[in-house]
Amino acid sequence: MTFHVIVGRGATASKTALLLAEDGERVRMISRSGGGPEHPLVERVAADATSADRLTELTEGADTLFTTAAPPYHTWPQQFPVLSASLLTAVRRTGAAYVMLGNLYGYGPVDGPITPDLPLAATGPKGRARARVWEEAAASGVKVTEVRAAQFYGAGAFSVFTLMVWRQVLEGRLALVPQELDVPHGYSSIGDTARTLVAVSRDEQAYGRAWHAPASTVSVRELAGRLAELAGAPQPRLEQLTERDLTLLELTDPFWAELHEVLTKPGHPFAVDHSETEKLLGVTATPVDDVLREMLRR
Repeated sequence: MTFHVIVGRGATASKTALLLAEDGERVRMISRSGGGPEHPLVERVAADATSADRLTELTEGADTLFTTAAPPYHTWPQQFPVLSASLLTAVRRTGAAYVMLGNLYGYGPVDGPITPDLPLAATGPKGRARARVWEEAAASGVKVTEVRAAQFYGAGAFSVFTLMVWRQVLEGRLALVPQELDVPHGYSSIGDTARTLVAVSRDEQAYGRAWHAPASTVSVRELAGRLAELAGAPQPRLEQLTERDLTLLELTDPFWAELHEVLTKPGHPFAVDHSETEKLLGVTATPVDDVLREMLRR
């Protein structure tokens, strides 16, 4: 029986585990809390993935090591190197194929659609942290690939949209959003991202490069409007948070200070080109309404 290890317990990790288990493959999920979905073929283990020795022990015999884990947002420059070094050590020691979940921060500001062959030119600390994780893995000689997702939405997603728009729209409250309301932006569903992770893990030609998870490009106002219509909620009330608003919010939580780096250029669409994923891996973007309906059923 094929055996995989997944580091992480969030929505994408859980969906990936279930996709593999439903195909009859054994999965071991590793997280500090030992969380994850219930399934006869999914084993949940509480462990610290930054311990290379413990992670190696838990990865022995695995065909693939998936990682969807990330440190707390404001600690990426300090903690991502520690986590990634442990993951890479475990892969080297065990010979498992390495499938990484990343995002688009490493590219930095881009004019036009973001394609996976663009250089990782970010200069900010979070973008560079993400870029280095991939650069070090790619240069290590291990069998590795990375799936880069846009802003998450979908059942269980944790993102600006789910934290700052979703509940506010459903409850008819004002949503304050740290992005332009009418500029198109890429959104990757949890399900599509998990399907891409599974697809790259099974395709020998997918290793040695990065791929983009499918993404639907819509404005936050359009996305909120579709949500309200499907839920029978009032017309959404949205306002954009200004740089000054974010600066004031920094006094309440370090999370807000981290958003300055990842805000897109004013007036520039944030479009993600996932055509290679669709053409070569056969994974397409789920229609927006279908993703929102799934979220409403949860």
